[in-house]
Amino acid sequence: MSVKIRLSRIGQTNRPYWRVVAVDSRKRRDGDFLDNLGTYDPIRHEVVQLHKNRINDWVLKGAICSPAVKKLIKISK
Repeated sequence: MSVKIRLSRIGQTNRPYWRVVAVDSRKRRDGDFLDNLGTYDPIRHEVVQLHKNRINDWVLKGAICSPAVKKLIKISK
């Protein structure tokens, strides 16, 4: 099983809101996920919550971060 750390949309129509999740790479964008790792509000351009220690745990286990998640991690530092 290949695990990716990517964004999953949970917002309403015309009100995007994203959740950072660890998910099996074969699953759909908004499908079942393994772990909730944070949230991002693109309207306010702010990372609401990001669990960096849990993201590091997943990366040590072999998960691959998407480019968007890498940008969010860099912004939140």
